[in-house]
Amino acid sequence: MHFSSNVKQLVLLLIVGIFLLLGYVHYSFFNERLNGVWFEASNRDIPVDEDQRNTSRTDVMAVTPWLAPIVWEGTFDPDLIDIIYKSMNLTIATTVFAVGKYVRFLRDFLETAEKHFMVDFNVRYYVFTDRPDDVPSVNMSQGRHLSVIQVPGSNRWQEISARRMEIIQTAIERQISREADYIFCLDVDSKFHARWGAESLGRLVAVIHPWFYRATRDQFTYERRPASTAYIPMDEGDYYYAGAVFGGSVEDVYTLTKVCRKQLEEDARNSIEAAWQEESHLNRYLLYNKPSKLLSPEYQWDDTKTNTNEVKVIRFSTVIKNYAEIRPNV
Repeated sequence: MHFSSNVKQLVLLLIVGIFLLLGYVHYSFFNERLNGVWFEASNRDIPVDEDQRNTSRTDVMAVTPWLAPIVWEGTFDPDLIDIIYKSMNLTIATTVFAVGKYVRFLRDFLETAEKHFMVDFNVRYYVFTDRPDDVPSVNMSQGRHLSVIQVPGSNRWQEISARRMEIIQTAIERQISREADYIFCLDVDSKFHARWGAESLGRLVAVIHPWFYRATRDQFTYERRPASTAYIPMDEGDYYYAGAVFGGSVEDVYTLTKVCRKQLEEDARNSIEAAWQEESHLNRYLLYNKPSKLLSPEYQWDDTKTNTNEVKVIRFSTVIKNYAEIRPNV
């Protein structure tokens, strides 16, 4: 039997169509296995399709109104996340302030970080302190390094807090931008308890405050005075973000710290101090520059707070302490 040229073309098109269909099915199957993984490409967060996200957590909100993921236990595959990110040979910078008596928390912070924070990744810790001789010696895994940067102390903890953005901005300009791809700015009076991995990486990352993740907007402790550059009106706001944790690409965090520093300096010239210093300015910045990823309160718990059903694992928490004893002023 002989086929005409038209029939041959139809058969060829049919075969090609079958191969394309098989390719699409294979691609869709692979995408579905990502189960909520968000990964970087050209320094951007790329979400998998909505119906391909892990939906095993129905008790919490796992995505923001602007479609950024909120990372909870059970919303990502740690093995697949590690496969994707570890092949990129990334370096993560971690800044921490150990000023005055806060240096006493540094050993626990570093030792628990070596057990749980970005394990098997290149990590550079940048410790800002006025007591460099009191920085403890901690064994670091391969590819992990610690730099001590001396900064002045202060008689007011509010001033130390307010200068944090300026110091991080300067450190990025002078050193960090050449040494790291991502950066997390963390509080020293905290410790790690469980995995904090590449699922936390993103262009601009913030953590939902553990005391406000169930609160309504009118309960947020934003700066409410219009005279401050950190001002947020009562009818605005998405989440209340903790100042103890923020991060992202080095470039994006640099922009954040630069803007917040300018606002803090403008407030100082106008003799006004935002309600929660740099945390107030951080919330203002993130309101109008939406984070590309949010971390749940698992990534910044408070040891004084009772555990809740939503929090399946505590990864990082603020330790209990006597503020009257460790702060130069209260």
